[in-house]
Amino acid sequence: MSLSAGSEFPKGVKFAYVPFQEEQQGVLACGIPIPYDTDKKFAGKKVVIVAVPGAFTPTCTANHIPPFISKLAEFKAKGVDQVIVLSANDPFVQSAWGKALGVKNNDIIFASDGNAAFSKSIGQTLDLTDKGLGIRTSRYAIIVDDGKVVYNEQEPGADVSVSGADAVLAKL
Repeated sequence: MSLSAGSEFPKGVKFAYVPFQEEQQGVLACGIPIPYDTDKKFAGKKVVIVAVPGAFTPTCTANHIPPFISKLAEFKAKGVDQVIVLSANDPFVQSAWGKALGVKNNDIIFASDGNAAFSKSIGQTLDLTDKGLGIRTSRYAIIVDDGKVVYNEQEPGADVSVSGADAVLAKL
């Protein structure tokens, strides 16, 4: 299935994440993963999903995700309720990565697309098997407004352009 502007976000999609908790803000603190049910969480909300090949990787950590964090107020001003940073990494790694990047709230969720299942279903994966990393989420961004896809773009190469914070802000 391909997602395009105007289409409904698929039903039944669930990610896993560890909600931020003040008492567990250390990178080594392990919370309990819970499901993020998009059917429930997206209702009446504007959500940005930004997907990356891997937590703690150079481009994702240095260039791709920090602008989403530093420009959160701009996203909020444009009506975004939540930003989801999505990767095929497990929810524990995603949680630690969010903490390492200084996220201290649940306005930005670092969620796991286990086995890249969702990304596979929409045809947006990256095969890094030759590097020993398996199938990963590709680098893409999706804007969902009350269950409808407003924007969905996958990076054509290794650079951050169509899935970067500025590109997404321009589409809100």
